[in-house]
Parts: sequence; C-alpha cells; structure tokens
Amino acid sequence: MAIFDKFSLEGRTALVTGGAGLLGRQFTRTLGEAGARIVVADLDFDAAKDHAQSLREVNIRAIAVKLDVTDPESVAACVAHSVAEFGQLDILVNSAALDPKFDPQNLDAQTSNAFETYTLENWQKAMDVNLTGMFLTCQACARQMLSQNYGVIINICSTYGLVGPDQRLYERSEGPRQYKPVYYSVSKAGVLGLTRYLATYYAGKPIRVNALTPGGVFNQHDQVFLEAYSTRTVMGRMAEQDEMNGAILFLASEASSYMTGGNLVVDGGWTAW
Repeated sequence: MAIFDKFSLEGRTALVTGGAGLLGRQFTRTLGEAGARIVVADLDFDAAKDHAQSLREVNIRAIAVKLDVTDPESVAACVAHSVAEFGQLDILVNSAALDPKFDPQNLDAQTSNAFETYTLENWQKAMDVNLTGMFLTCQACARQMLSQNYGVIINICSTYGLVGPDQRLYERSEGPRQYKPVYYSVSKAGVLGLTRYLATYYAGKPIRVNALTPGGVFNQHDQVFLEAYSTRTVMGRMAEQDEMNGAILFLASEASSYMTGGNLVVDGGWTAW
C-alpha cells in the first residue's frame, strides 16, 4: 500500500464524543476529509446538529447524536444509532471531557479550585465524565468493533496527565487565587491507564487503542496567560486549533497500523523540559 493510501479512511465510520467542542470540531472535519462518515456526538445537541450540517455542506457524510457519556443508556443508543445509520462503527475518538478552561469565554466561571476546599460533588462529577464516561463509550464501541473484527480507539489525554500543572499560569494580579483543579490531572492520568489496559486486553484481536496528548490550544486567551504559557514551551507558543489534526488522522488510519497502547504527545515541547 502506498504511504498516502494508508491515511485514507474511505469506507470507515468515526464517532467523536465531544464532537462539537473546540478540538472535536477539528477532529470530525479531519476524519471526514479523509473519507470517513462522521458521528458528531455531544451533550449539546444543538451545537452537534449545527456542526454536522457544516460538515455536510462540504460533502462529508455526517449525523449528530445527543450523547451523555455518563449515562449507559445514552451511550448504547448513540452506538446503535451510528450503526443503524452507517452500518458499522470503526473509529472512536473520546474527546468529551470536563476541562476548566481559562480562555475568555470560560474564565469568569472558574472558582478558586483550591485542593483543600475542593468539593466531593465536583470531584465525582468530573470523574463521571472524564473517566467513567470514557469507560462506557469504549465498552459499548468495543462490543461493536469485536463483532466487525476491526476497530480503532483514540483517547484524548493532556500534558497534565503526564506532569503536574504549573499553577503559576493561573495567577492574576487581581481577584482570588485560581488553580487547575485536582480532578483534571488525576482523570487524565487515568486515561493513559485505561488506554494501556484496553490495548493489552485486546492483544491478538484487531482492535488498536492509543492516546493523543495535546498541549494547550490557543482560543483567544488573554495576553497574561498566553505569555506565561508560551514561555513554558520549547516552541514558545500555544498550539493552533488545527495542529492536532495530523496526529488524529495518523492514529485513526492504517498509517499507525503497528501502534497500540501508545501515547502520541503533541505539546510544543512542554514535557521535554
């Protein structure tokens, strides 16, 4: 097979959880442009429908499905709908997650997130989405993939699943002290554990499971955060929104056919220091 042919996803169906999110929109478009039929699965059904329509406008076959990754019935219905629509389910990208953002759209919603006062309720809610939700979607999709004798699972991790957060990034001269909360690092570290478990669990079967670890992606962050983050990376900047697309296509396609249980880090050198 010629090298460029290995990147083709013609005849494949890809389900992307959090498919209407910042990176989810990039992932769905990239996989669709490579030939895959796309399931935009998101809790925000209106956003999912709008995005699926935008994909169809550029000749990508796409549907929107409302998905609550914490609800086993919602997950099962999403997989069933995907298979009913497209006949198969070949690729799962687990992009849905709670992530306390510090971009302009979300900054005001952040509380202190101090560890000493972090609530059990918020911890459990985050774990339900970031880990239990990923467990449920992997489980439901793997059953379908086993029946097809083929599948690729890509779990989205974070640099904070590899190293601890640099809490200095969230300091401001005014307002209460803020922190990246404990659940984020712990749940993202768990993503790698789940990825490696599933990769070895399916040893000898045609299901590959890998992780993709993005660095921080620029989304109109304020200058204070942008400069603080950029000086922390080897490349001296945050990622552009499309700079994970090559990695997601590599992992989803036969270009990575000899890779399972791996973690592809695209972080501008953040973890190389």
